[in-house]
Amino acid sequence: MRQRLSRMLASPINQRRLQNFRANKRGYWSFWIFLVLFILSLGAELIANDNPILVSYQGKLYYPMFKTYPETEFGGFLPTETSFRDPFIIEEIESDGWIIWPLIRYHYDTINYDLQVPAPAPPSRENLLGTDDQGRDVLARLIYGFRISVLFGLVLTIASSIVGVIVGALQGFYGGRIDLYGQRFIEVWSGLPVLYLLIILSSFVQPNFWWLLGIMLLFSWMALVDVVRAEFLRARNFEYVRAARALGASNGLIMFRHMLPNAMVATLTFMPFILTGAITTLTSLDFLGFGLPLGSPSLGELIAQAKANLHAPWLGISVFITLSLMLTLLVFIGEAVRDAFDPRKV
Repeated sequence: MRQRLSRMLASPINQRRLQNFRANKRGYWSFWIFLVLFILSLGAELIANDNPILVSYQGKLYYPMFKTYPETEFGGFLPTETSFRDPFIIEEIESDGWIIWPLIRYHYDTINYDLQVPAPAPPSRENLLGTDDQGRDVLARLIYGFRISVLFGLVLTIASSIVGVIVGALQGFYGGRIDLYGQRFIEVWSGLPVLYLLIILSSFVQPNFWWLLGIMLLFSWMALVDVVRAEFLRARNFEYVRAARALGASNGLIMFRHMLPNAMVATLTFMPFILTGAITTLTSLDFLGFGLPLGSPSLGELIAQAKANLHAPWLGISVFITLSLMLTLLVFIGEAVRDAFDPRKV
């Protein structure tokens, strides 16, 4: 598998595509900026957390980020989970040890009870981007919200692409009644009001990440069907397909080994834009209150808070910059991928 992948990347046409991608400086640097931001967000617990990364107390090392310790372990009086934000616990540990904290001492759901003004509090040294209307750190929620939005978009994009490619390949390869009935079904299915269905289902089921993913997958797979179907309709009568059929190759082998690589060009071109649409859809649902559960680190929920607290402009500005940066980078990456696979430039 590794050798086959190496040969694929080393082929002249893929080398020219890679050169075209690099030639688009805007998309190339957007890709690296987005990749760095995404990798950093994957380690959000190491950046923003109300538990220390490492604690040394009385010569022993503790890892509160990965394990729960009772308060009595650090000189407390109760056998309950240790709150490392408690000044008494901090003083006890520092009297006979040390603490290594994350850069931001707040988890996405940590409430700052020491605010000097009513929440939402403006930016300060303690909360660099201020707090929301419940006293939670905005910067921490943005970091976690960025991660969950990108992960949701990536999973939905990959899953919907797989389903869309399979359906489009079957329609395009076999044609006839399969194509006819498939197109009529897609016309009916795409006309269903997705938002109303989500509102109705939300009254029966508590939305969560996987529930939303499944519902969105039911309707997002159609984005690539027409593109893949057209490629298979065009290629099914090519000479190499006829030669493979004459040699006794099965339909499945012809479709997914010989014809699919040609259809993947259009698929890869569309995928960054599908990812952008998935992130936007999740943000919109969260804004309307039909997305992730209450308390989740959601960019849409921050937008709703900004709308409800116009006297706290840092909420709207922060989430606007985050969403704008994320979607702009993805659009630039999509343009670079489109140029890289443009047959006129390869």
